[in-house]
Amino acid sequence: MKTIVICSGGLDSVTLAHKVAKEQDLIGLVSFDYGQRHKKELGYAEACAGRLSVPHTLMDITRIGAQLTGSALTDDVTVPDGHYAEETMRITVVPNRNAIMLTIAYGIAASRGADAVATAVHGGDHFIYPDCRPPFIETFAQMQKYALDGVADIDLYTPFLRKDKAFIASEGARLNVPFLETWSCYKGGEIHCGRCGTCVERREAFDLAGVADPTPYSDADFWVQAVADAKKRGIV
Repeated sequence: MKTIVICSGGLDSVTLAHKVAKEQDLIGLVSFDYGQRHKKELGYAEACAGRLSVPHTLMDITRIGAQLTGSALTDDVTVPDGHYAEETMRITVVPNRNAIMLTIAYGIAASRGADAVATAVHGGDHFIYPDCRPPFIETFAQMQKYALDGVADIDLYTPFLRKDKAFIASEGARLNVPFLETWSCYKGGEIHCGRCGTCVERREAFDLAGVADPTPYSDADFWVQAVADAKKRGIV
């Protein structure tokens, strides 16, 4: 199955790219610059494409991103610290981000004769992001069947949709993903901050998977208390 992977450069999408390269016919990676403060992730996506010897298409949608205001990822809003499931993490939602990216990726896939578009949405995303949940994914895939009727028949491949990030860390280890060549932190500093939701989730995932985490963090221990607090309040 000829597959295009939407790759941000993060742990999830890089692992997915390696999985598709091993199990299917990976024909390219597509990344998006939407003006995110952590755009350094895009360099990791490019490196992944080079490692897997496939084309990397970087879509500049910064003009669209500039209209999606109010998010800590695209606006002058502080990225919150804490567990990914905290209510405060809703400030990191970029309205319709996945819908926009998937629509563009489907158009590219149809033009290139691909059989599938793959995206790394997973169970841990369901707390906060509505366009990462199964009802959206399933409905979007059906909508695209109508949108491309008679033009192309493209599947939406989401193997992590009902899996947690610990599963992804385990898959990455199985596939020999170079974890240091992935970027998760929403703050986009020199190294991972260790305090934002994505850093806490990343560190927790490696711990739950029993996989060594080689990532350097500015605050390597913050995740322990963040997870304990989230469990105490019953949000995870």
